[in-house]
Amino acid sequence: MESILYIFLLAVGASFVQRTTGFGFGIFIMTLLPFLMPSYGEATALSGLLAFTTSLIAAYKYRRCITWSRLIPILSIFLLTSTVAICMLKGMRDNTIRGILGFILIFVSIYFAFLSKRIKFKTTLPYQLGAGSLSGLMGGFFGMHGPPAVLYFISSESDKEHYMGMIQTYFVITNAMMTIVRGYNGFVTPFVGKCYIFSLGAVAIGSFVGSWAFSRIPGKIFPYVVYTYIGISGVIILMGI
Repeated sequence: MESILYIFLLAVGASFVQRTTGFGFGIFIMTLLPFLMPSYGEATALSGLLAFTTSLIAAYKYRRCITWSRLIPILSIFLLTSTVAICMLKGMRDNTIRGILGFILIFVSIYFAFLSKRIKFKTTLPYQLGAGSLSGLMGGFFGMHGPPAVLYFISSESDKEHYMGMIQTYFVITNAMMTIVRGYNGFVTPFVGKCYIFSLGAVAIGSFVGSWAFSRIPGKIFPYVVYTYIGISGVIILMGI
């Protein structure tokens, strides 16, 4: 019961981050969730289900800002690479995955804090396929497929409302895809379902507060606090292996 309470609090924070910045649910919750679940695969399954629910709320709100022609290519390649990664996950040791995750978290925190404004990606097919491939691999292995997709949609959309609509629709579809594959591979267990139902209230709370922040706060300082936390969490994960 104590672990479910911690998961609830993590889901509140992850939903808030996702709704405020447009991404970060998996990055936030997967810093601690693998230590609270029976296996790493089940942690990614729960993260995906909760992220799906969080994104569904925002995607519906910004449904008029969706341009499907920029979504379909990246979604198509994502389905292939994420399926391969999830199937490979069954044969990998949890400590190996956590080690890779620790390095990924540190890299993501440094990249977004210092380099994201200097690098721009074009919205041509090669970049779409590249972003979709990287997103699929990160989603399948680590349950956090946001960073590559975020870079693509930030470059392609004209304002934060269109960005929010596109990225949240992307997360709805991709998390649904990965949940089906994870279920087929045995990661969607009764315990995952129990934690998901218990955490729905957390998603509602985090999404509500995050929506308020998204509409009122410029967000220039807040993301850097999140990036710092992500980097520290990566170091903690590596130290705990």
